[in-house]
Order: sequence, then structure tokens, then C-alpha cells
Amino acid sequence: MGRLLKEIAPGISRIGVLFNPQLAAGGGMYFAQPVEAAAGGFGLKAVHLPVQSAAEIEQVVNAFAHDPGGGLIAPPDATTLPHRELVLALAARHRLPAIYPYRFFLTSGGLISYGMDYADVFRRASGYVGRILKGEKATDLPVQAPAKLELVINLKTAKALGLVVPHALLARADEVIE
Repeated sequence: MGRLLKEIAPGISRIGVLFNPQLAAGGGMYFAQPVEAAAGGFGLKAVHLPVQSAAEIEQVVNAFAHDPGGGLIAPPDATTLPHRELVLALAARHRLPAIYPYRFFLTSGGLISYGMDYADVFRRASGYVGRILKGEKATDLPVQAPAKLELVINLKTAKALGLVVPHALLARADEVIE
């Protein structure tokens, strides 16, 4: 995710990862550690932005945005998702390039999303339903990870942030919102 932000906004030097440290595995902390591990390889410094409420999101993002060169990652967790409009508004207000986990963030003005293709997940799940209806035990079926990831770019937001999206990134996008 940091690599995608660096491609679309080459001027960033720091990547802030919003997450709720009180959530169990699968929350934003699940994303914060790998981002931190990979950030240096892209010339970025990862900054953990722990939050538990809307007020903390506003306070932490305002403080993070005070220094130039920042980008933002809003992973899917039980704190960032319900406050997505606030996260989007803060990113826009502070002109922070940000990456989100779901396409629906972009329909509300987000810059870029990269995550599971839910249509593919549900399509593949229907095969499991068929197998279960034919008598297989659900506990005997292997767990499947998402097989297809989806990259969506919002060109209107990129333009508002003064970013020029590289042609190579546009070519890799599954969808471009204009």
C-alpha cells in the first residue's frame, strides 16, 4: 500500500497508518506492522497513528498533517470504517494522499483504494455453498484467501491534490473514476 502511495505521490516521505490498538487481530494493527516493515524499502518512514474514537482520529490526523510530506493509510477496522467520512474529510482538508481498503471510499472522494474484489469473493463462496448443499461438511472445506485484489483510482481527487497519476499506475488500475 505504501508503494502505491509513493507511486501516485512521489513527494511523500512519511506514511501514517490509522489503527485502533485495542482491537484484536484483523484490525488496523494487522496492517500497521507490515507497512512499517516495508516502508523503508520505498524511502518512507512509517508512523503509527493509534486511534479509538472520532475525536482521536481528528486530533491524530491534524497533528500528523502538521509536517509536510505525509500520506495516509486507513486500514479496514472497526474504528476507521464507521468514521470513514471524517477520515476522508481530514485527508481532503490537509491535502494528504491516502489509500483506503474499499472502493466505496472513492465514491465519497478518496484518492486510491486497494483491496479484495468482493464480487470475486462472493462468486467463489457460492461454490462452497453448492458443495455444502451436496453434503460436504463445512469444516472439511479449506479456508480460501481472496484471489483477486482490486485497484481503483479517483482522478478527480488526484487533480484536487495536484497529483499527476503515472500512466503505468493507470494501466494497472481495475477502475479509474473520473
